[in-house]
Amino acid sequence: MAIDWGVYLSALPILWVGTIATLQISLCAILLGTLGGLFLGILSLSAWSPARAFVRGYVDFIRGTPLLVQIFLVFFALPVIGINLNETWSGIAALALNCAGYVSEIVRGTVSGVEEGQSDAAKAIGMTRIQTIVYVLVPQAIRPMLPAMTNELISLIKNSSLLSVIAVYELMNAAKGIIATDFVPFQIYTLVAIFYFVMVSLVASLSRFVERRLPVW
Repeated sequence: MAIDWGVYLSALPILWVGTIATLQISLCAILLGTLGGLFLGILSLSAWSPARAFVRGYVDFIRGTPLLVQIFLVFFALPVIGINLNETWSGIAALALNCAGYVSEIVRGTVSGVEEGQSDAAKAIGMTRIQTIVYVLVPQAIRPMLPAMTNELISLIKNSSLLSVIAVYELMNAAKGIIATDFVPFQIYTLVAIFYFVMVSLVASLSRFVERRLPVW
């Protein structure tokens, strides 16, 4: 099979724009998902049983349903309740809600793993349960939390390709547009794989760089 190198040259600028869109979507989703996950994770550690039950139900739903179904639910449900977002923000919302479920479990697991004596010391000086979690346990859990958070960000970058089903313009959608015009799926999907691989490799390298510089408690 002859390779048309001109296809690669014409596709690169379009895929680059799609890559920037993918990174923007992923960063927005991971930021919102992390904030939501921290809140849910702290709730799951509270002494209030209804809060723990709510978080457990939310996490079970997120883990028990496909992300693609969650994307469709958010995309079609929001207009029904009067929230009109465009395709991109609907996709970001779906990814963030999914991310929050997994981040909450990361937070719960790592914070619970901090030495129990830290909680006892905080209690001895008069800290409440929430103050102990926020000011004592969470800071000590950041370093062990980072590898799992990195895996979640990597998964989110790759899963953002599912947003093409609701017409969000990102890397995969850009690739589909090129293929529909030039009919060269092998060449284009090879480029797409390289773009995703580079993005994921950069995220992993940055995570290792940051982890080496975080304090060990």
